[in-house]
Amino acid sequence: MVMMGKLKQNLLVACLVISSVTVFYLGRHAMECHHRIEERSSQPGDQGVLGGLQGPGGLLLGGSLGSSAILRGSRPGGHNLSAPFVYNKDMPLVFIGGVPRSGTTLMRAMLDAHPEVRCGEETRVIPRILAMKQMWSRSGREKMRLDEAGVTDEVLDAAMQAFLLEIIVKHGEPANFLCNKDPFALKSLSYLAKIFPHAKFVLMIRDGRASVHSMISRKVTIAGFDLGSYRDCLTKWNRAIETMYTQCLEASDKCLPVHYEQLVLHPEKWMRTLLKFLDIPWNEAVLHHEELIGKAGGVSLSKVERSTDQVIKPVNVEALSKWVGKIPADVLRDMPVIAPMLSRLGYDPHANPPNYGRPDPKVLDNTRRVRM
Repeated sequence: MVMMGKLKQNLLVACLVISSVTVFYLGRHAMECHHRIEERSSQPGDQGVLGGLQGPGGLLLGGSLGSSAILRGSRPGGHNLSAPFVYNKDMPLVFIGGVPRSGTTLMRAMLDAHPEVRCGEETRVIPRILAMKQMWSRSGREKMRLDEAGVTDEVLDAAMQAFLLEIIVKHGEPANFLCNKDPFALKSLSYLAKIFPHAKFVLMIRDGRASVHSMISRKVTIAGFDLGSYRDCLTKWNRAIETMYTQCLEASDKCLPVHYEQLVLHPEKWMRTLLKFLDIPWNEAVLHHEELIGKAGGVSLSKVERSTDQVIKPVNVEALSKWVGKIPADVLRDMPVIAPMLSRLGYDPHANPPNYGRPDPKVLDNTRRVRM
């Protein structure tokens, strides 16, 4: 009976997978056909495509993702409204990730302040669909069944590519540089680098003790993390950051690790380094993201993300050492064993409080203003 139950469960999962991929694939081909029909019916000199539907921001709905799609509209200072913008899998997307509470929201807000960049809020969909793809690939039996059904790696990759690109492009307004911030998406960094060959990745790294204290004190629910246990959360933090950091090192030409503490202490230095790495021109706006919160073409914040109340402030050092004195003594004693990644990432597991460095004068001034 148990075996029969498991067999039924596996068959149901397989059916769900196949039906999901079929929907993605049929939708993709339908959009390609629609795009070809529109191209045939368009007249020379058109600013759009006849018969096409315009979404918010002038985004052309129903574009082809397999080859390319056209997008019109822009943020102020960004893409020219009158010129078509072709987007496809070969465009230089930016993915921001890391363990939650590691500064991913601050990083994306600073990038969003740039007039030519759009990240936007977390999609929450992208890491979930990537996790499903990993699950299918890791199960030998599941993969065999999918292959036998004709749902090969090539089919899944094409469907994933189209689905993810559709979400990234259309969940916000157009811009010359598009990025996605979903922290755990970088657990699939190697796979994303495969299906988006020109993408680059920003891995946010933070002292695990600070990240975990923030999760627990702010009650940030994360699947698999026991918010009642510092030991459990630090163990899970260690596992997650090791997975992402290892993949980042393997793709070192495409992935830049950024320590949250150093970004906060020396924002201009690290934003200049980052923009150069991403081949995005320098703009002073990235140092003043708080001035662009909620403004057109500026930084849009989610009302449900727990970092929002902190990101509305200028870059400051307030949050760096809030964890000191809050972690149980037995956990501090066992820290090198519980979280060996601390040492690997350059943090002293015995330092309490730690010395992260001296902030720039501007950051000191920001911190004084925040405390007033």
